[in-house]
Amino acid sequence: MRQVYLDSAATTQMRTEVIDEMTRVMQEVYGNPSSTHSYGRSAKSLIENARKNIAAQLGVTAAEIIFTSGGTEADNLAIHSCVRDLGVQRIITTKIEHHAVLYIVDYCKEKYGTQIEYLDLQECGTPSYDHLEELLKDESQKTLVSLMHINNEIGNKLDIDRVGNMCKNYNSLFHSDCVQSIGHYEMDFSKLPVDFTAVSAHKFHGPKGVGFAFIRKGTGLKPLILGGAQERGYRAGTESVHNIVGMDKSLSMAYENLEKEREYVKDLKDYFKAQLLEKIPGVKFNGNCGDHENSTFTLLNVCLPCPADKAAMLLFTMDLKGIACSKGSACQSGSQKGSHVLTNVLADEDLNKPSLRFSFSIFNTKEELDYVVDVLVEYLESI
Repeated sequence: MRQVYLDSAATTQMRTEVIDEMTRVMQEVYGNPSSTHSYGRSAKSLIENARKNIAAQLGVTAAEIIFTSGGTEADNLAIHSCVRDLGVQRIITTKIEHHAVLYIVDYCKEKYGTQIEYLDLQECGTPSYDHLEELLKDESQKTLVSLMHINNEIGNKLDIDRVGNMCKNYNSLFHSDCVQSIGHYEMDFSKLPVDFTAVSAHKFHGPKGVGFAFIRKGTGLKPLILGGAQERGYRAGTESVHNIVGMDKSLSMAYENLEKEREYVKDLKDYFKAQLLEKIPGVKFNGNCGDHENSTFTLLNVCLPCPADKAAMLLFTMDLKGIACSKGSACQSGSQKGSHVLTNVLADEDLNKPSLRFSFSIFNTKEELDYVVDVLVEYLESI
């Protein structure tokens, strides 16, 4: 059976060079980085070199990069500490954020009585910038705005500069989950007015279980995890040296090859979209998927022209045919609940149709996409 992996928004295939570098570190540099002997110092030096490299890629200081277990922890660290320690009384967000944001926002509301404001969405699913400015004009409460840079299900890109400058003008803090954008887009946080962000290595061909938070100097965040002085006191616990080195390697390679690989993946997305339009009359694309300026080149969310009750076995069929894609975000896999993103974005008529997220990488080919289109056509003709 042919195997086609089109779920890179959930996680990516690791580069061979990353695996090789991590293997070397696990074999040769196994000391605890908090130890003062030579084994520990060797491990510590790898961590600090990785921190320096990552900071340079993003235009920030090494002290502003805090290694975490991934994007979810980084999101929780920023949002929870803003409320608990910085006196944030109001959070402005949307109902289509990643659950790593939505769940901690709900927690802050329940535990601390934080006021939550949800932005209106434009027809395509992009947050309303006018509504955001209207809410920010009320400066009576200390406010945190949390809006993801690229939506992980429909691919919409936020105008992060516009939002950041708006927050700055109205004395609000700005947190942006950049899990789907770091490693795919150039981002210079020395110029971007963002206070906090979250990153996961496994979204740019690095290892799972490691990421980092960017915490702008002087914001005053405090740790979620206690028990040691690691990560400048922001995150207790022995650092995962091989994972951090792997993340550094994968991010460096992502930016070294950015232009060439972006054009390759963009061409795959355009080709797939064209084939779907040609061979499946009535197919639609959710969000801003067809607009490269306002949508990421890495994914396409496809609404198929058939009633949902006629397509209950669609995802199962795709899996049987060796095709990996997603009905919703990976964090909901196994759940029978519909996508909270699509529920808040799609018109009622399209909510009754099946939607699939296909996400691409440098390891995909047009021949694979032809196979996927053929499988979809065959399935739709059979129901």
